[in-house]
Amino acid sequence: MNHNKSLSINLMGREFCINCPADEQQDLRLAAGYLEKKIRDVKTEGKVVDSDRIVLIAALGIAHELLMLRHETGFDIDDFKRTIKSLDEEVGAAINSSKVE
Repeated sequence: MNHNKSLSINLMGREFCINCPADEQQDLRLAAGYLEKKIRDVKTEGKVVDSDRIVLIAALGIAHELLMLRHETGFDIDDFKRTIKSLDEEVGAAINSSKVE
């Protein structure tokens, strides 16, 4: 049985604690690192300065990359939508918990 564990990740200088299965923590760290790189890329372009917009543009870029890869190989759009909804809920919970602290 795989139990969830708390994982601490840093994005844009902020720490977020996310619960995930222990065997998925390394993948989540890699995903956070990839997102952080995309965030830096958007910041470097200098066209966007608002933090929320920077994260949104970086996330949209990643989602676009994923869709292009999935389109080339074929995928289940409903499964993708469920994954995005789940990630949105996780990120929302992490943001809300960091605001409370």
